[in-house]
Amino acid sequence: MYAIIEDSGTQIKVVSGDVLAIDFRPAQPGDALTFDRVLLIGVDGGGGAAKIGTPYLAGASVKAEVIEPFLDDKVVSVKYARRKGSRVKKGHRQPYLKVRIGEIVG
Repeated sequence: MYAIIEDSGTQIKVVSGDVLAIDFRPAQPGDALTFDRVLLIGVDGGGGAAKIGTPYLAGASVKAEVIEPFLDDKVVSVKYARRKGSRVKKGHRQPYLKVRIGEIVG
């Protein structure tokens, strides 16, 4: 069984046991998260019809366990203006939360 959930404006296809990175939110390792914005629940292998929400499925949810917060790779931006003596170099590391998908209810 798989589900398509919406989290922070992104749609993510999840299966039980998946480990994925989501946008950061304050949580400790071992905490439980519940995603209640489920757009679709389907069955692998084509057996059975998929349940499609309008826009969300009522009563459906996906439970996940927080593994750890982490920072993504550094993205460096450089701004340069010729003949002005102006150079600016900035770096940014986006924080994410690593979660393991558990149970899909619906």
